[in-house]
Amino acid sequence: MQPQRSYLVCATPRSGSTLVCHALEETGVAGRPEEYFEALRHSGRPRRPEEYFLGVEDQSIRDHLGERAVGSEPQPRSPLWSRAAYDRYLEWSFEAGTTANGVFGAKLMWGYFGDFVSLLRNVPAYRDLPLAELLPSAFPELTLVRVVRANKLRQAVSLWKAVQTATWREDQASAKVASVESDGSPPYRSFIEEHRPQLRFHYRAIAHLLEQILIEEAAWDSFFEHSGIKPVLVLYENFAADYETSTLRLLERLDLSPPGDFDFEPRMKRQSDRINDDWVRRYSELRLGTEFDLVPVPTDENAHSG
Repeated sequence: MQPQRSYLVCATPRSGSTLVCHALEETGVAGRPEEYFEALRHSGRPRRPEEYFLGVEDQSIRDHLGERAVGSEPQPRSPLWSRAAYDRYLEWSFEAGTTANGVFGAKLMWGYFGDFVSLLRNVPAYRDLPLAELLPSAFPELTLVRVVRANKLRQAVSLWKAVQTATWREDQASAKVASVESDGSPPYRSFIEEHRPQLRFHYRAIAHLLEQILIEEAAWDSFFEHSGIKPVLVLYENFAADYETSTLRLLERLDLSPPGDFDFEPRMKRQSDRINDDWVRRYSELRLGTEFDLVPVPTDENAHSG
């Protein structure tokens, strides 16, 4: 199906974009916004966990990911994906992501944006287009939605946790457990899953991911400024606090209305937990502790005053 209208949810990892896309998809009138363009140009596959740390000299990060055997089984590449014939994959994504009312939705992370631009320019119709004209030419009647998370530290902590587990949403975790139990794998497979090294707090890993998130957010800023685009802005914290109202308002911004008999399903399970809270606290104390006395020791003068 060739869409009549389209939107792209522009985001950075763990910004809350999955929650927003899930809410839009559930309405049945806003396309099926998945990460169709989550592929690196050189591999045609998503980024592997260790690839989040390219150029980082701290070997302990890669050692830990290696101990957990994270990323040892990369997702298979779509048989339709091809650098030389990317227009076929683009047509497939339109088919997969468009609802019956002709609306297409997809999610686009900045970490894949450069590769996506290169792949689009392999299509003859888009080869010579300036960057500012490229997306509006490829996607009909395009609206850009930007999802931003205010608390970048919590975003980085969430990303480090996801990188260690190679799990990006709750239903993936459930699927992993089910596959171990029912896919006929050898018994040792489940033993290995159950006895992987524990999730580990790592200050420098979180600091690196935090820096990368800030860089990617600034890159989105530059892109919108260059293109003269004012995206529809969604703040994750506000969206999560009032899920139903926020979804309806976003639909309105997209000039869409839910079906008259539509009822909101229970929202996705919150993935932040006590581990996240503990790591945020530990990171903050280490970061501030390099510059401040977090708990000043009273001097003799203060101790005897009053």
